[in-house]
Amino acid sequence: MQYTFASRMENTPRSFIREILKVTQKPEIISFAGGLPNPELFPVQELAATAEKVIAEEGTAALQYATTEGHPPLRQWIADRYKKRLGIDISPDEILITNGSQQCLDLIGKIFINKGSYVAIERPGYLGAIQAFSMYEPKFATISLTYEGPDINELEMVLSRDKPCFFYGVPNSQNPSGITWSRENRKEVSEILKKYSTIFVEDDAYGELKFRGEQMPSIKKIIPELTVMTGSFSKIIAPGMRMGWICAPKQILEQAVTVKQGTDLHSNILSQRIISRFLANYQIDAHISRISEAYSNQCDCMLSAIKAEFPEGVTCTRPNGGMFIWATLPEGYSSMELFERAIKKDVAILPGIPFYTDGGGLDTVRLNFSNSTPERIEEGIYRLGQVLKEYLKETPNQHAA
Repeated sequence: MQYTFASRMENTPRSFIREILKVTQKPEIISFAGGLPNPELFPVQELAATAEKVIAEEGTAALQYATTEGHPPLRQWIADRYKKRLGIDISPDEILITNGSQQCLDLIGKIFINKGSYVAIERPGYLGAIQAFSMYEPKFATISLTYEGPDINELEMVLSRDKPCFFYGVPNSQNPSGITWSRENRKEVSEILKKYSTIFVEDDAYGELKFRGEQMPSIKKIIPELTVMTGSFSKIIAPGMRMGWICAPKQILEQAVTVKQGTDLHSNILSQRIISRFLANYQIDAHISRISEAYSNQCDCMLSAIKAEFPEGVTCTRPNGGMFIWATLPEGYSSMELFERAIKKDVAILPGIPFYTDGGGLDTVRLNFSNSTPERIEEGIYRLGQVLKEYLKETPNQHAA
């Protein structure tokens, strides 16, 4: 049977991560390939007690259709949180509740991207964003990511030459690199965005998961009228509840509400009410501190193991937060070849190739530290180190893709 699909499906990649995870399901495999929060830190008992109360006391409202914009108390909490954490004055009317931050990216793509229009994105960039935006058939213009943040000269060139409909980035503990943009870089990026009146999509999925360094200003704080900010409860409460949000100027939010109505009418109101009541009854700051402390320990454990076990020539980032470390192999060596060798030793990594829209990343690897115990991190990095030492003895380019 021959089926005729929309042309956009030819240019939309399957999730590379989801495909790789299929081969990492065996319990003996130590996996650094995924991007999973630590399930030991989910507030299971608190959420169970909260859910019981919501069903008992708000049952009919919690199980009925609801407004597209989302549960008002939850939107108010998000607005208050922005004020407390980042010093941004946000109205609840500027917030739309979504099915995770991934839906934010889909809605943003729908309202801004025309077929063939340019989207500016970091290089490497978040794979989920690349996949979401690809549905709308844009051209990607990439800006190299330095240890300070986006390359300023490249950003200006791209905005001047390509006039992208927006620039998408992750300033805090970026996925996949773990890099946090510096204060000066944020200022320079904001000035260039303002110069060209280009919208910035500020993905702040990891902003709360900070365990080193000072709090950096949000781009939303610097150029609020040009910034669409996305957030998520997946990293600070639980990803399975699929709760995120868009924070945007009202004119943009109105468009997002319209396209969301055509997508799913509204996000899961039961999850919204459970999260809202959970936030009202429990100390979220203490909970986030617990997560951040655990991730700090796991990150330091992985960095120490890498220093002890990886051969010379492999470089790694040192994140200030989030869940990922980015490794770069010596020139000429292939991360896909490394993946194939490592999986035979029951350790899984994620090659960096899918984080590039222009065919780069052949020698890069993303390592997730948040979903492994210190013992498994040490053992997994030891195995990976042995594989690397053996591989790097060979001639460069012998196996490169």
